Amino acid sequence: MMRRHRSWLVTVLASVTVCFSLGLTAAPVTAADSEIKQILMVAGPPSHRFGAHEHFAGLRVLQDAIQQSSDTARVTLVRGWPSDDQIAAADTIVIYCDGGGRHVAMNHRDQLRQRLGEGTGLVCLHYAVEMVPGEPGKDWEELLGGHFEINYSVNPHWVAEFKSLPDHPITRGVEPFATDDEWYFHLRFTELGKVTPILSAVAPDHTMKRPDGPHHGNPHVRKSVAAGEPQTVAWAYDRPDGGRSFGFTGGHYHWNWGNDDVRRLVTNAILWTAGETIGPEGSSLGEEPIGIKRLLEDQDYERPDDFDEEETAKRFQLTAQKKKSRLNPQDRSSFPAR
Repeated sequence: MMRRHRSWLVTVLASVTVCFSLGLTAAPVTAADSEIKQILMVAGPPSHRFGAHEHFAGLRVLQDAIQQSSDTARVTLVRGWPSDDQIAAADTIVIYCDGGGRHVAMNHRDQLRQRLGEGTGLVCLHYAVEMVPGEPGKDWEELLGGHFEINYSVNPHWVAEFKSLPDHPITRGVEPFATDDEWYFHLRFTELGKVTPILSAVAPDHTMKRPDGPHHGNPHVRKSVAAGEPQTVAWAYDRPDGGRSFGFTGGHYHWNWGNDDVRRLVTNAILWTAGETIGPEGSSLGEEPIGIKRLLEDQDYERPDDFDEEETAKRFQLTAQKKKSRLNPQDRSSFPAR
């Protein structure tokens, strides 16, 4: 069950596994929502540099958002691949790591397939949507609904303008927005199940300025961009087995987790894949906004001496004000409870 603005207490455990639980009493819930949802978050090892591909720190921000938005979600966050017991207990598995041959799930795809076949959800963030072409890539199409395929997909940095959003539980409470990120696009999607584009934008011409290469460009994507085709950069997947998956190609810049719309959309998606009902206003994210100070915490790399905190906050629009919901009170009853 979703909740709005409830304070919470966390206990940080000094171990590889970091678990947070809520012991708060919520308002009466339905039988369908009374079941505790176990959310397993998997952080890959340190990757790029300070402020980029901050897998653990990014998941900590999302963990906070989930615990402050749901009475029935319990989050376990681990570095590296989880134990068999943790996989077996998960209602959804969130992976944020480097992709390709370094993907943390590369040697665990059969285990994932088995667990997802039982209805467990799957969420992959940023580089985690990339799998090696061939059998691993086909597996990701089957389990995630799509993936970044080298020599077909591309990974430019650009400001994606999401001018409209589909009517879907994942977009509830999310306003149209624009962010500067390494938005992957021209992805390879499955032809099975139901893939719903959640975030789509027309890529500007400058995304094709690099020469052809495994991640930079190819004739297929150049034709698509030249035609002005909308590019899907986040999607929901209703799998044939009845489970749910979500892919999100943003997440290169750690600072974008301070954007309420980005954070709410991904929090909604994680809870949706776990089988939670998403209310008309979406996830509450708690009472306090996420500013630059909070985003400096938990990162894998030390803060560089030349890091400009004020300029970074300005560039990524990190304000001290929490955005209000776009919904008018009279509109809230028009959303189905799913």
